[in-house]
Amino acid sequence: MTHTLQMTRRTMLTGAAVAGALTPIIMSTAARADEEVASADVVRNPGSAVDLSKIARERIELVKPPFVHAHTQKAEGGPKIKEFTLTIKEKKMVLDKDGTEINAMTFNGSVPGPLMVVHQNDYVELTLVNPDTNTMQHNIDFHAATGGLGGGALTVVNPGESTVLRFKATKAGVFVYHCAPPGMVPWHVTSGMNGAIMVLPREGLTDGRGKPIVYDKVYYVGEQDFYVPRDAEGKFKKFGSPGEAYEETIAVMKTLLPTHIVFNGAVGALTGENAMTSKVGETVLIVHSQANRDTRPHLIGGHGEYVWATGKFLNVPDTDQETWFIPGGTAGAAIYTFQQPGIYAYVNHNLIEAFELGAAAHFKVTGDWNDDLMTSIRAPSAT
Repeated sequence: MTHTLQMTRRTMLTGAAVAGALTPIIMSTAARADEEVASADVVRNPGSAVDLSKIARERIELVKPPFVHAHTQKAEGGPKIKEFTLTIKEKKMVLDKDGTEINAMTFNGSVPGPLMVVHQNDYVELTLVNPDTNTMQHNIDFHAATGGLGGGALTVVNPGESTVLRFKATKAGVFVYHCAPPGMVPWHVTSGMNGAIMVLPREGLTDGRGKPIVYDKVYYVGEQDFYVPRDAEGKFKKFGSPGEAYEETIAVMKTLLPTHIVFNGAVGALTGENAMTSKVGETVLIVHSQANRDTRPHLIGGHGEYVWATGKFLNVPDTDQETWFIPGGTAGAAIYTFQQPGIYAYVNHNLIEAFELGAAAHFKVTGDWNDDLMTSIRAPSAT
């Protein structure tokens, strides 16, 4: 008799096979929410009601990382209701040149999910869609949100369902979001179901001392740890569905030893033809998230001129950093103005994770070389 856990549609929807500590919290909060749903135009806070019927709405189309949708760096006018849609997609993804597969769970089909950008005190109104072609229950937890497990308690959707969540973005910074279904949180997060939201100060970024910081480009790098089971010969296994892979994947996860640590869903996803681009003199904002493990971003040949390692923009940024530390479950941000052309490697400076497991990307920078900053006095030769 096989001991492999056969996860049926029913067990995956209920989470019965992997019941966890958050289950009663999510379920009880969701039940109360059903009884206390606010109207479409009124948010009820303790002792007050805020009428949102006259606040402007803006519908935003999200784009696939590392790119970020168009936005203003300074807020224009008062707070707005920013409308987004995330569609959950369960799909197979290839992680490396050897064809290693994972049954990924994604927001909008990408790992990481898209970066959303709003301004402090805007309202985020998210439509979360779980198509009936999926097999599992999902939800979303915004680290930027206040209450209800970051929205996780209010957004549990089975296949064929959708929901709409609204929250006020009261804190400025970059924040992780991720799936957190009852009993299955780490499995969904390490299967790719995470992303980030950037809440800009209404006046835009500053150095913390009044000097404005303006960027020409922004890129979003989502670092992801994967845990792929191996067969008796040490080769990576392939499975027909997430449910089939579940038990063996959990066993690998419990070792705390990832088989792959990648940027944007696969080894080499941001290198070669897919390298991020810039020009000498351009200022780039790099948003970097890791929903599960600590990481240490480093730009080889450049620096973090301004760094919010834990991503919170009202804190004074660190300056001129060589490497910065982003704790697991956090998004960070760094600013750099490129000064020399060439290929810059952007890596997790745990170099084993960068060069052996895949946590590396490239910036391809064009422009004129500045000999004052660096020059070759004598080319390598025999002595």
